[in-house]
Amino acid sequence: MKKFTALLLVVLLIGVIALTGCAPKEETDVAGDQKEEADVAVDDVIKIGVFQPLSGANAAGGELEMKGLYLAQELFPEVLGKKVELIVYDNRSDAIETANVVTRLVDHHRVPLIIGCWGSTFAIAAGPIIEAAGVPTIGTSCTNPLVTLGKDYYFRVTFIDSFQGVVMAKYTYEEVGAKKVAVIQEIGNDYSVALAKFYKDAFVELTGDDEAIVMVMNYQTGDQDFSAQLTAIKDSDAEAIFAPGNFTESALIMKQARELGIDLPFVGADTWETPELIEIGGDAVEGAVFSTFFASEVPMTHNSEVFLNAYREKYGEEPAAVAALAFDAYLVALDAITRAGTTTDSAAIRDALAATDAFPGAAGTISFDENGDAVKSAVIKEIRDGEFTFLTIVDPF
Repeated sequence: MKKFTALLLVVLLIGVIALTGCAPKEETDVAGDQKEEADVAVDDVIKIGVFQPLSGANAAGGELEMKGLYLAQELFPEVLGKKVELIVYDNRSDAIETANVVTRLVDHHRVPLIIGCWGSTFAIAAGPIIEAAGVPTIGTSCTNPLVTLGKDYYFRVTFIDSFQGVVMAKYTYEEVGAKKVAVIQEIGNDYSVALAKFYKDAFVELTGDDEAIVMVMNYQTGDQDFSAQLTAIKDSDAEAIFAPGNFTESALIMKQARELGIDLPFVGADTWETPELIEIGGDAVEGAVFSTFFASEVPMTHNSEVFLNAYREKYGEEPAAVAALAFDAYLVALDAITRAGTTTDSAAIRDALAATDAFPGAAGTISFDENGDAVKSAVIKEIRDGEFTFLTIVDPF
């Protein structure tokens, strides 16, 4: 029996070793479970934390932003004589996981600065941790006002939904010519709900009609069937549909609307500028109009040209607007570190960020207001012949 027990232990030990050796590392957990010595400060390296949705429902958006970040790191690999290392974590398109990975960035890796992320819900979840740790963070395409409101350490290189909502309400009223609108919103998504509210308030004010929003229909992230909501809209007096939501559900909504014979114009926002929207929606998304951050047709600064040329050469494609924002977040981070004169003092870097004024980003000139929000213009695009096509630029009101 003793021999058998000893043999069994040996077999189990071999099995554990084999499983450990074969277990794959998390694909996007670049920082992951590395050896402790990887966390020891190295004189010639500065670690910048990054959190993004790189798997799950919002992975396409996070991946587009990482293209911009990696390009920026490739073009500008050093600051104050130190090599920049990106410590990247996947938040798995989940708010709770976001809190977990941001906690790891500040507690385990002790990064002096963080960049992230795509998706306001995730940025909001990260906010309290970032604020408590006193680590300056630069948001990329997270547009909900709550991301930075009351936060001394959270900044962002994009405009916010209170501006974006008004922009699209004005466009619907003045350019589409609609006087009655139906809204269909992703009820579990902070971004969608807030943007819908700003749009509704602005549209009612523009029309002077308290009943200008004929109905507000809800759906949940991951829903596949929108026939009930769309049938109700079809039977209403709506002359247009505002649908601020994730690209997957938005594409399905437009596709199913056309199948039901609904030919109303669709109006949306920045999350639509993802190739998957066109891939899923096909011809049904033709003519849809949305607000976004950047257009390659109209370079705004000298860094727009730098970004465009390098992106096309590296990836062989036109960049999405969120890639330009991530590129800008990295450049703004390096600019603040340079002006602060330190790669370790987070408070000094935070103060330098707050003083950012007229920085020439790829997606426009960036100045931070008292809330840490970028004051900048919005771009409006239309889906035409299966492409995201530039229409116009709307400056801050």
